[in-house]
Amino acid sequence: MSFSSLPVAIIGAGPVGLAAAAHLLARGATPLVLEAGPAAGHAIRQWGHVRMFTPWLYCVDRQAAALLTARGWSHPPVDDIPTGNELVSRYVEPLAASLAPYVQFNARVTGVTRKGCDKLRTAGRDSLPFVLRVTGPGGQERSIEAGAVIDASGTWSTPNPAGADGLPAMGEIEAADRIATGIPDVLGADRATYAGRTTAVVGSGHSALNALIDLAALRDEVPGTRILWMLRKERVESAFGGEEADALAARGALGIQSRALVESGAVDVVAPFRIAEIARATNGQLRIEGGLAGKATSLLADRIIVATGFRPDLSILREVRLALDPWLESVAGIGTLIDPNIHSCGTVRPHGAIELAHPESGFFIAGMKSYGRAPTFLIATGHEQVRSIAAMLAGDSEAARRVELVLPETGVCNTQPVTQIQSGCCGGPPPPEVSACCADDAKAKAAGASGCVTELEPVAASCCR
Repeated sequence: MSFSSLPVAIIGAGPVGLAAAAHLLARGATPLVLEAGPAAGHAIRQWGHVRMFTPWLYCVDRQAAALLTARGWSHPPVDDIPTGNELVSRYVEPLAASLAPYVQFNARVTGVTRKGCDKLRTAGRDSLPFVLRVTGPGGQERSIEAGAVIDASGTWSTPNPAGADGLPAMGEIEAADRIATGIPDVLGADRATYAGRTTAVVGSGHSALNALIDLAALRDEVPGTRILWMLRKERVESAFGGEEADALAARGALGIQSRALVESGAVDVVAPFRIAEIARATNGQLRIEGGLAGKATSLLADRIIVATGFRPDLSILREVRLALDPWLESVAGIGTLIDPNIHSCGTVRPHGAIELAHPESGFFIAGMKSYGRAPTFLIATGHEQVRSIAAMLAGDSEAARRVELVLPETGVCNTQPVTQIQSGCCGGPPPPEVSACCADDAKAKAAGASGCVTELEPVAASCCR
């Protein structure tokens, strides 16, 4: 690894960032984890009341477990499913404590660059160390040099808006005091906010399903609680996922429960609905305006829960040479692997340092942030990413290329082309060490073409870009 006297800076002390530190330590490198929050797992604590759908088997990194076990830690039962708070208290906090000399809290990274030059300069660039600008709790700024950088800061702080066009709906920012993002604690700390009121849940992913299920439980306890489920999807059934066919039973259960709520009438489905404006009505409620099945529609709600996913904050990386997917804002090398237009969580092939590389040598984005706007990330994927990245930084290219993760299937594919790839169309799946969406795509790229999209029949071409 270059700059052996300098640490590898890791942005974010969540499960993936801390796992990266454990892997680097095991390979003789010095990690430096910079966490903006006051404690490890700061983002997870914001949804700590939520039970995950991933069992402990997929939540704990192997190298992190080895480090912890050597200090007397016991692995939680692999089949048990933790809440966010349990993930923090039983794994993330102990891991951070074991890495304490290498972790700094209240250290917000506000910029990353190369020492003495901006993004424009090429000559000698790779021989220069990285410089991270860091702000402390009192606003004091300092600079830290690093031999390499892994950005594992996640996307929690930058949720997507309710507006259907990717921008905040007209009036959405002004109505922020009535709008929550993610999964509020409807049955706990936030109960009084939602009890007996009408809440519109916007979104169709797992966060939205969790919010619906909690609101429905509140509805059973408090008469007058009403739930509107606003989806952009044409068919509500597409939001239920794999249900019984999902290899992660808890993930499938979200879809099963949500379907039951819809069929029982506990939830009023508004779909396909595209929000254009949010305004305060004369009765004190929020008026949500948009297009319902192509017709202008206006609906009223007391509160809105926006669960439309997240997007990466790339502002701190403005002076880093990045390769990004043009619409996912993910790392470019994994765009075709994770595109939600094609893939679901279980059909995403594991990947590592090769796919995650940027034009900036020694810089990687890992974890949720590497997926950009794609919602198909699993913690286990992030662990595999940083295992591979640590190997690459240590000069072990064989280990970096090796795939050591098998992900659970969702039981369904989001689109027909993925099913075709799995059954042999497009030549079958790509080789594990190649960044491609199918075997034919890999062959075309190896021959110097941009991909197989122009070489296949139209029905198969839609499986790739």
